[in-house]
Amino acid sequence: MGRGRTFKHYVADRLQNGLYRYIKQYAESVPASELDLHSYSVPDFDEAEFVDITEIKFVSVSDLPEMAIAFDVVLEAEFSVKEVTRHHDKEDSCFQWFKLKCRGDLAKDLTDFEVMGIEIYDKKKPQPDPMSDELVPIIKKEKLDDVAADFLKRYYPEALETPTPVDPNILAERMGLEIHKQEIADDASIFGQIHFRDNEGIKAGTILVDPRAYFMRTLGSVNNTIVHECVHWDKHRKAFEFQRLLDDSISKISCQVAGGISDSRAEAVRFMEWQANALTPRILMPRQMFVKKAYEQFTHHLSNGVSFLDALEPVIDELAVFFGVSRLSAKIRMIDVDYKEAIGAFNYIDGRYIKPYSFEKGTLARNQTFTISAADAGILPLTDPEFAKTTAHGKYLYVDAHFVLNDPKYIEQNASGETVLTDYARGHMNECCLVFDVSCKTDRKDAQYSSECVLNRDINSPFELEIKFNNNYQNSSQTEQSEYLANVVRENMEMYSKLPNCHKACLEQVKDWRGVTYQVIADEIPMDERQVRRIFNGESNGSIEALVAICLILYLPPEISFHIIEKSPHTLSLAKNEHQWYRFALQYHHGKQLCEVKTFLSGQGVTL
Repeated sequence: MGRGRTFKHYVADRLQNGLYRYIKQYAESVPASELDLHSYSVPDFDEAEFVDITEIKFVSVSDLPEMAIAFDVVLEAEFSVKEVTRHHDKEDSCFQWFKLKCRGDLAKDLTDFEVMGIEIYDKKKPQPDPMSDELVPIIKKEKLDDVAADFLKRYYPEALETPTPVDPNILAERMGLEIHKQEIADDASIFGQIHFRDNEGIKAGTILVDPRAYFMRTLGSVNNTIVHECVHWDKHRKAFEFQRLLDDSISKISCQVAGGISDSRAEAVRFMEWQANALTPRILMPRQMFVKKAYEQFTHHLSNGVSFLDALEPVIDELAVFFGVSRLSAKIRMIDVDYKEAIGAFNYIDGRYIKPYSFEKGTLARNQTFTISAADAGILPLTDPEFAKTTAHGKYLYVDAHFVLNDPKYIEQNASGETVLTDYARGHMNECCLVFDVSCKTDRKDAQYSSECVLNRDINSPFELEIKFNNNYQNSSQTEQSEYLANVVRENMEMYSKLPNCHKACLEQVKDWRGVTYQVIADEIPMDERQVRRIFNGESNGSIEALVAICLILYLPPEISFHIIEKSPHTLSLAKNEHQWYRFALQYHHGKQLCEVKTFLSGQGVTL
């Protein structure tokens, strides 16, 4: 989609002959006075003859239903004007800008292109539903919620009427799309793919989802991935069809784990991916219904005597479960809808959990934080004189990953003798903590990722951060994930790739993988050992609760657990509250002991 691949170039190369004929016919059919031509050397001309189109100035494209587009072609035309008198003839060349109103259908490769009208160009008139010169819809950031609401109105209207989780499978079905799970790229770098044309035995309108990618990024979660590809189908089919007119080998859009479209060649392609990334959470969590559900959850916790700060993280988790999104997506959405306190929730620094905190609205910009790592904290006094001066003489202490005023109002010792923030400090961080600018150290140039980078300071964050305090000092980022964790992910993916489609065989395989006996499993559930054996050898289906418990006892990665359940006689239904929490536990508590998970679920009113 580089030079020569814009719609303006396409009009100039493929449609200019038709435009030439239309302007010529128009010029011959109207009086010269209606052409609004001006000449200083021939002010009173009698004749005006169309000569040629000198330049296509620009093309403004508007969206129409289905695959149709309307486009206004603004061009400059040359005319020869002549004044004929008894004594002599005067001639001159004049130039005029015209706007030709055109339309065509991309599903018909624009073979039905026609000019609907022509007028002298008036640049004061705005264009409705504008699209870029590569037929990507132009969506302003402040209009994203409106665009998402329009999407839901057309495909999932019930999600705008009452808080309702959007089932991506139902959404895809209503859009006429099919979902297939299969490996896409050998290195699992592509989490989703939407096919716009039949290709390689795959029908147009097919969404491919690679289950291996779920191990690597929360961005690759199932619901997010499917809705993401649905957005591409709804918003970007015209951009795709236009590019196919230029290159018939194009058939699909592939979305990478790290964000971005595979083999992207232009800014327009990155813009399409930004739109899909930005619209997907707003579709899964429509603003008004998300705010309503958040208010309901906070009201419930506050009525039970829980403080707002202590309710913040449980509410984020409850919203994540209800809307079927990741914890990080729910947290970012909370901030989007003006719960700025969510910035202080679910933060991890140096592998350590940081208690939630809040602050006065307006204290932090989107790229600022109170929280910095020990590495950042250690180097700043040595490299930044202004920071060293500010923190001199014990005025600030580094506590809980924050630089906090050394005052009993803000700092205390807990029962274990550890220095911690007081509850007051956690609720008034703007009073006592230093603020740091955060930037994203990454090769990506996507502004959305950079602006949300500070929000991703949790244990699953794929981003590296740079911290600076005054004087523009930029510190080196933290090291990437350790080799040990990389080996764990690799081992999990290898096991997943070996799983059969029989849940009984899967259970035996993962039991041997973990080296756990039937008796240990029976004692943990608790259940009679003979009953556990019957579940494993297929003599008994057991229950969904027993199957979830077995997966947790074996500390199985989420996708392995979900694969086993999918192949079993049981299902996890989004319509059942307890099943939503079972799914959450398998996704986010698979590294905890079963007794811890049971305690957590009990707090949500769910037994296992």
